[in-house]
Formats: sequence, C-alpha cells, structure tokens
Amino acid sequence: MDPAFLIGVVLAFGALVAMITMEGASFQALFIPAPMILVIGSTIGVGIASHTLRDTKLAVQSLGRMVRGPRMTPEAVIPFLVGYAEKARGEGLLSLEQELDGAPDDFTRQALQALADGTDAEDLRTVMDDEIEAASSRNRVAAKFFASLGGYAPTIGIVGTVVSLTHVLEKLDEPDHLGPMIAAAFVATLWGLLSANFIWNPIAGRLNRIGAVELERMTLVAEGMLAIQAGSAPHLLQERLEALSTVRPKAKKAKASASEDAA
Repeated sequence: MDPAFLIGVVLAFGALVAMITMEGASFQALFIPAPMILVIGSTIGVGIASHTLRDTKLAVQSLGRMVRGPRMTPEAVIPFLVGYAEKARGEGLLSLEQELDGAPDDFTRQALQALADGTDAEDLRTVMDDEIEAASSRNRVAAKFFASLGGYAPTIGIVGTVVSLTHVLEKLDEPDHLGPMIAAAFVATLWGLLSANFIWNPIAGRLNRIGAVELERMTLVAEGMLAIQAGSAPHLLQERLEALSTVRPKAKKAKASASEDAA
C-alpha cells in the first residue's frame, strides 16, 4: 500500500487546523452543516449529472485503488518475465501454464495462458493492446470524474455564498447580527475551494499517476511476453525491459557512481 494520499491529505488538513488554532478562530464558525451539505452534495450531484451512471460507478470503484496505490511498480514485474523466459527457453512455451497461479496480476496471467495455448504473435499483441487501452480508458474516466468535481466545487461554493448574502440583505434591520451572518455566508465559498483543492483534485491527480504506472507495467508485460514468444534470450530480455522502464536510469547512475569510486 502506498500511503502518499493519506499522508498528503492529513498534512493539508493539519496545516489548516494549525492556522485556525494560531489565529484563534472558531472551528464552529467554519463547520456549519448547511453550506457543507450544499457544496458537497451539489458538487457530487452535478458531477453525476455530467457523466453516465457507468462513469460514476467506475469512479466510486476506483477509490479503493486510489488509496492503495499501484499494485506493483513496473520494474518489479521484470524478474517474473525473465523467469518466464528462462522456463520457456528450457521447457517450451507450454510449460508456462504451470506459472499461472503465481502470476503477479490478471493481465500477466492472461498473457501466460495465451502463450501456453500457442496464440499467434499478431493476435497476442492485439489482445494485449486492447486490454491496455481498456484499462487506460477506465482510469481516464474515473480521473476525469473527480477532476470535474474539483471544477464544480468552487463555483457551487460561490452559489452558496450568494444565497446566504441574499438572506443577509433581508436582515439589514438587524445590524447586530450582520457581522456573523456575513461571515457565515462565506463558509460556502471556503468549502468549495477546500473540497476542490484538498479532496477532488488530489484524487484525480493520484488516479492519473496510478494509471500511468499501471500502463507502464502492462506495456512491459506485453513487450516481455512477445519477446518470450519470439524466443528472446533471458538476459537480452532483461536488458530490453530495463531500458523501457525506470530501472535503466537508476542502473546507469549506480554504474557511474561505482566507476567513480573505483577511480
């Protein structure tokens, strides 16, 4: 599990609480139910209205993955692929069927089964590319849903403030109450900006990043499986996959450092 999202949100809200405390403001004045219900409820409502129910379902389902983070890093799958190459080279592609239960994810498992079944290289690439595109599309839909919430929230907060100020203007004959009422009116704007920048936009950004990591991992698996089918040597496969992943820059940096130490 990658705790970056939880750490970031806690730090953000912690800084907000620290500011309120240091300035001696009242928490009760900021946590007013009416504007919070308007902003959060209406934001989610217009978000659903601007998408399909299927999009909303995908977005809700993506929340667990968003909190957990990427299932595994792209470079973590390389040892699996190299091991498959060694097994296929020594025992044949059919032997890869024995590796299905130990596959790191469903995509890899599906590709292994296709190799063991003797699927044609062109058909295998088509199937894997379609699966990659489908996964990428699902992630884009979920990220776009939360990004749209981040766009709607500030405007809805302004709507709430306008409604509250309209109520304030009706009470001009009560000057003693105008100050607190005006302050409360701006709470809706506060929660519009707060929810957009502390919740919705971070979720959208994290989903985009997780999608990019998973896309890179799936691409490595696809290239690795096609190379295994073509009979690529394990060490050549490893070098190629490292060149396609983020491991290569790290490896080069480590080698350069070792050379400097030796010198």
